[in-house]
Amino acid sequence: MANVLILGALSDVAKALAHEYAFNKHTIMLAARQYQRLEPMVSDLKIRYNIQAYALEFDAEKFETHEQFYNQLPLSPDVVICVFGYLGNTDKGLEDWTEAKKIMDVNYVGAVSILNVAASFMLKHNTQGTIIGISSVAGERGRQSNFLYGSAKAGFTAYLSGLRNKLFYHGIHVLTVKPGFIKTAMTEGMPLNPKLTATPQHVAKAIYRAAAKKQNVLYVLWMWRYIMCIIRSIPEGMFKKLKL
Repeated sequence: MANVLILGALSDVAKALAHEYAFNKHTIMLAARQYQRLEPMVSDLKIRYNIQAYALEFDAEKFETHEQFYNQLPLSPDVVICVFGYLGNTDKGLEDWTEAKKIMDVNYVGAVSILNVAASFMLKHNTQGTIIGISSVAGERGRQSNFLYGSAKAGFTAYLSGLRNKLFYHGIHVLTVKPGFIKTAMTEGMPLNPKLTATPQHVAKAIYRAAAKKQNVLYVLWMWRYIMCIIRSIPEGMFKKLKL
């Protein structure tokens, strides 16, 4: 069984992933900034699934701590899942650089920082593991409603593609996940089409299966692949007039 590190473990998707991997008898390391809040889930996972589980302190924005964090993990990870993200407020980000920087730091810089450490560790220790990054369909084309978030996710998607290319011949697999809409605390109150919206449990099961099959890119709901194909094909002269 694998040792699984979940970064950003307080999110709804991360919790579902923890249960999915624990159900399949993997050891779980949960990492988050407010790591004390993970303790009840760690206790539940241990009792419910009879596995080892750990709660760890991790801050995506404290880049200088990432290498030390990884080197001091209780177990060497076979699977690393980067779940953390920050939707932020695009309008606020236009006026307030602190908000814009946070969107970019969490969704791109922090993710690249910790996954660079993970990839380097796997290469040095000849670990044929798996790295999973939760990106977004928002990164496929900039839209006025969330272009700061989308631009960070576009960069993250490109990073994961290059990392997959870099690590392939070393036996390390990289999976890019583009979930589309998910019914979570982050999207609460948003007018989401239920037919285009996945649950965290659906996302977790799809990720588990895709990683096992060494799939490269996962659209959790199949229709998002075609929706984004249509959106990418709209000429820029027309696209800039749309309110999306």
